[in-house]
Amino acid sequence: MTDAPAPLADSGPPLRLFNSLTRSVEAFRPVHPGEARVYSCGPTVYNYQHIGNMRAYVFADTLGRTLSFKGYALRHIINITDVGHLTSDADVGDDKMEKAAASQGKSAWDVAAFYTAEFKRDLGWLGVRDPAKWTVATDYVPRMIAFAERIAAAHCYQLDSGLYFDVSTVADYGRLARAVTDEGEGRIDEVEGKRHAADFAIWRTTPPGETRQMEWDSPWGRGAPGWHLECSVMGEAELGMPFDIHTGGIDHREIHHPNEIAQNQAYRGCGSLDCAEHSGARMWMHNNFLIDRGGKMSKSSGEFLRLQLLADRGYHPLAYRLMCLQAHYRSELEFSWDGLGATLTRLKRLVMAAASVREADPAAVADRRLADLLAKFDAALSDDLNTPVALTLLEEAAAMKKVDAGQKRAALAAMDAVFGLQLLTLSREDLRLRPKGAAIDEAAIDAILARRRDARAAKDFAASDALRDELIAAGVEVMDGDPLGWDWRLET
Repeated sequence: MTDAPAPLADSGPPLRLFNSLTRSVEAFRPVHPGEARVYSCGPTVYNYQHIGNMRAYVFADTLGRTLSFKGYALRHIINITDVGHLTSDADVGDDKMEKAAASQGKSAWDVAAFYTAEFKRDLGWLGVRDPAKWTVATDYVPRMIAFAERIAAAHCYQLDSGLYFDVSTVADYGRLARAVTDEGEGRIDEVEGKRHAADFAIWRTTPPGETRQMEWDSPWGRGAPGWHLECSVMGEAELGMPFDIHTGGIDHREIHHPNEIAQNQAYRGCGSLDCAEHSGARMWMHNNFLIDRGGKMSKSSGEFLRLQLLADRGYHPLAYRLMCLQAHYRSELEFSWDGLGATLTRLKRLVMAAASVREADPAAVADRRLADLLAKFDAALSDDLNTPVALTLLEEAAAMKKVDAGQKRAALAAMDAVFGLQLLTLSREDLRLRPKGAAIDEAAIDAILARRRDARAAKDFAASDALRDELIAAGVEVMDGDPLGWDWRLET
């Protein structure tokens, strides 16, 4: 994990962010002056997270780092869903945790503990900062029951399968998704007895004759909370209502977040969404999808794309973080191995440029050119987190010549505090990962390369070619034309 970025001495231009609820870019105005309270939907810990899932946490981390950079005291919450999420986003199917436990021959609690640890390890690889608190759904079940009791009489009805929320009882249901029709939200499957297609379960009663590993007594029978209820309760418990920003992937914009908003409206007195605060948060922010043309993004594909697979193929996870930052968070991002390789080269260039000032004593930035770049950097981030533009400004600062080393180090540190690329601590060698199953070690590669350099210096090209062939036979690609200097990478 990286250190928290130091706030700017001058707050600079106002921070403006895109609010999915209003579909407009708005000035960030915190509920509590000087503070920023952010809730991010975390994973359902029944499996590893694919790299598309991880884009949401790079985005939320970048948002949090930007808020810190702008001088706000950040309180960021990420939840862990270990109960209640079904195999579809609607009210049908098996609970993901119960199904994973049965297939793996483990308890649901053990499955949750294992995949929670794996998720946190992935966040560490990506340089994502720890939130102020991890909230775990099963720790909040009594509060969920109390929340549901408070809204049940006016907004819910009971069926044999559980307690359902009547979406007609709140104003503007579905405004976030902008997908409501006369038939209701199209992705919600029919459950017998529901009043409206879009109604959703906030408590699921265990069917007669069945026993769940995770179930609790409630006024509506023994069972488990619905997925949507969890986030409403944990957000209110840890941040109060309204809080500042709720984040998640764009897939949550269609069902999960509209249902969460409906619960929040009921809890807060059913006000219209013309006032965004009635939704429970002043702003709702969503990152767009990561697109994989190879079709390995879904967990159902078997060897789906996750960070471990990237590392196994020799790509440092921070190259994926940089790939996310190269695109605006609201734009689709296409993944390809070639693109990841190009991004790794870009990251190497930045690390090498930062290496020249790594040992310098930081100094206040007085150089006009660096100060101008920092001001432009601030303006880019303040423009709805325009990280693609901000990255080019970081590269300009890294490439700047004839500037005080301490000032340049301070400028790079301030910029990288937002990007989390660890430019002042990583070396180029740190970014060179050994692919899984490689038969030759780095020491042997470096020794052969040293002999090859000597042969080329002596113009013994036959020996040079022979050594190159030896490396190729071992699966080592020698990049003679590498603009960064001598380099190599292992083929998988």
